[in-house]
Amino acid sequence: MYELKILAHFAAAHQLRGNKGGCERLHGHNWKVEVFVSGDKLDENGLLIDFRDIKDKTALLMEKLDHQFLNDLEPFVTLNPSSENISRHIFELLSHELNSDHIRVSKITVWESDSSCASYTAS
Repeated sequence: MYELKILAHFAAAHQLRGNKGGCERLHGHNWKVEVFVSGDKLDENGLLIDFRDIKDKTALLMEKLDHQFLNDLEPFVTLNPSSENISRHIFELLSHELNSDHIRVSKITVWESDSSCASYTAS
């Protein structure tokens, strides 16, 4: 099995509804996103998928999140914009864009700080 990883970034604010403490107040992060794609078959050029394809699809999604108040965006109008839910949201959107017969988005890790992250993986 082959696995590729790219890094992406976005800056955004959020409020965690129902959280007791500082995270319930409006605050922001410079988020780092790790996108993992896996598969077991390479193409005729020896590639699982071109890194550029992963980066381009991810960049389009990052543009929609960048410099936004996440609580105002779907699905976070009703779903708490926690790191856990953000990682799942990105996973689902990128899976729709990148998955094929031979490759799958296998994991998304979202870092909200240098020491705190959440991941969502394929089941």
